[in-house]
Parts: sequence; structure tokens; C-alpha cells
Amino acid sequence: MVNISRLRADTPGCEGQVFLDSAGSSLPPRIVVDTAIDHLRREAEIGGYRAANERLDDLAAVKTAIGTLINADPGSIALSDSASRSWTDFFYSVPLRAGDRILISGADYASNAIAALQRARRSGAVVEAVPSDSSGQLDLDALTAMIDERVKLVSLVHVPTNGGLVNPVAEAARIARRAGALVLLDACQSAGQLPLDVAELGVDALSATGRKWLRGPRGTGFLYVRPGLAATMEPERLDLHSAAWTAPGDYTLAAGAARFEFWECDVAARLGLGAAVRYLLENGPAEVYAAIAERAAYLRKTLAEIPRVTVRDRGTQHAGIVSFTVDGLDPVAIRDRLATESITVTVSHRSSTLLDMTDRALPAVVRASPHAFVSFEDLDRFRHAVAALP
Repeated sequence: MVNISRLRADTPGCEGQVFLDSAGSSLPPRIVVDTAIDHLRREAEIGGYRAANERLDDLAAVKTAIGTLINADPGSIALSDSASRSWTDFFYSVPLRAGDRILISGADYASNAIAALQRARRSGAVVEAVPSDSSGQLDLDALTAMIDERVKLVSLVHVPTNGGLVNPVAEAARIARRAGALVLLDACQSAGQLPLDVAELGVDALSATGRKWLRGPRGTGFLYVRPGLAATMEPERLDLHSAAWTAPGDYTLAAGAARFEFWECDVAARLGLGAAVRYLLENGPAEVYAAIAERAAYLRKTLAEIPRVTVRDRGTQHAGIVSFTVDGLDPVAIRDRLATESITVTVSHRSSTLLDMTDRALPAVVRASPHAFVSFEDLDRFRHAVAALP
């Protein structure tokens, strides 16, 4: 079992409040904060270039830690400033022409859908949504019926932003790749709370953020690209890090996933991301994941017992996000009322997952996302506060 006493001692921010927004931007452990601040102080002493040069091995170790977490070679990982940046950097590098098809899921995230629609508008490709099945997860039979040689990319969301279901990624990836389509996995809400093994999942690329369940700094993210695939792709934007100017009229792309990186970056934040991933590895990912799942399951059960409360999570396998509504109360008002009691939740609006929320006639839901450092006393305090809402 996870050592919750250690987790709470390492997380000063959890004292005096109930923090249930790790699906938004989690509370970093002390080592992450110290790592980032120490580097900023070093930059103030000797300048950013020298400070970065002192930490070249540590910067390389960030990719090594991420590779350990997701079972990937460090050379297949590119660091970025967000999951959205990682996702779009890969997506915009996939060649598209008129008649090509892009498949998104019914619970796809707004940023992904907008990018797909923009590229379709420019290229003449078409965007189609794979429906959800009766449980709410991606309909594998529908995907099988829709897939053909014109499908160039399938966008999969591991865990939607608006609820706790887990989509059957490995099964969907097998269906897509049999037809030769690329599979891009949005792991923004799963990295740090669910096992991620890119070999078992069989995806071509995976994007993730540092600020959510990994508990890293804001402004961090990473992209995994299947070994061998990166060498066949040229990103839409390049600089002197992602490529080398080798002749007056020529350049050479960087090897591996590094061609998806730019030279300028927040070094302190990236070192903090490395500290966050190592902290998870040191505490035992399986134990942390189990603790998150246990807390979310407890909330689903106990919230459902409160009159006027409807738990909105769907699917057959659940993750750490718990979404709900309260009859007669606006989700934003609920969030703000709970904040006055030092309870942090957030709201997922229809615009973030337009297809799914429209299909379910939900303008918004309250989203509670407990990490492993949240105690059951915290959960009970939250539950009682929800029950006492006017």
C-alpha cells in the first residue's frame, strides 16, 4: 500500500484543505518545487546558459525517467511545454490530402477536435467521430466498421476530461493499425494515474502533460513517438535543435523524437518534471495508481448515496476522475461554494467535450479528482459538504 503519511508530509499544500483537482493541476510534492526553484536561483547567480550546462545530464535523465514510466526508449521521447503542444506537433506532421479521413472519439477533447477540423478544412480531409457504445466507452464494433485505407489517423483519448471512464486503447489501436492508420493517444488524463506501457498499448504516438496526475510543474509535457516512425516524419516547425543547418541551402533533421523539440525551454520546469516522475517511480506507480482508484471508487459510491446528486461517470473501467451534478444547482456555483470551505474541485463544461456532453444533454459537470495524497477524512469532509449544499 502507498505510504500516505509520506505523501502528505511531502505535499505541504494538502494541509488545511481538501484538494480534488489533480485532473486539472495537481499539488506538486516538495521535491518538485525545490528542484525548480533551486535551478531558478542558480540561473539568477550565473545566467541561464551556464546553469543549463551544469544540468545537461539531469536534463537527459528526465527522458530516461519518463521512458521507465511508459516502457519507452528515451530517444523516442520529446519534451514540450504541454500535452496540447505535444499532440499538435505530431498531428500536424501527419501528411493529409483531400479524401483522407481522420477519426476522433465521441469523448475527444476540444483542442484535439479543433486541430483536426482545421487541418481537414485546409487539406480537404474529413473528420468523423467514432460513437460511444452503451457503456459510454469507445465503440470498438463501430470503429471496425468505419476503418478503411483512407483513414490516416485515429485520435484516441485514454481518459476523457469530463469523467472517469477508461477507453479500450490497446484494442482500438490494433483495429486501426491493421488498416495502416496511425494512432495518436491523448494520455493527458492517464499519465500518472494509470499504467502506461506503449508497447502493450500499440500506439504510434502518445502525448501527456506534467501538471496533472504526474504532479509536475505547469508548462511541461512530453510526446512519445514509436521508434522508427519519427525518422519518416518532418514536423511543421523546426529550429536549430530539431534540425541542423548543414549547408547554405540544406538542413538535416535531428534523430528520433528530438526533431519534435525546440531549443528554448523552461529548464527549471523540465527538471521539476523529472523530479515528479522519479518521485512517482520511487513511491511505486502501482501503489499510487491503486490508491487513486480506491479514493475515486469511494467517492462514486458515497456521492451516489446523497439525495439530488447524480454521478455522471460512464464506462466499464474507471479512473480517478469523478463527475457529478446536483439537482437544481449550477456546477460553477457548487465549485465556488465549496471553495469557500477550502475544498477544491473544478467544472468540466460542454465546450471541452462537445460531442459527448451534447449527446448526454449536459451543459457542465462538477469534477472531483483525488490523488493518492488525499485522505479518506478529506473525502468525507467533501462528501458532507456536498450533502449540505442548499
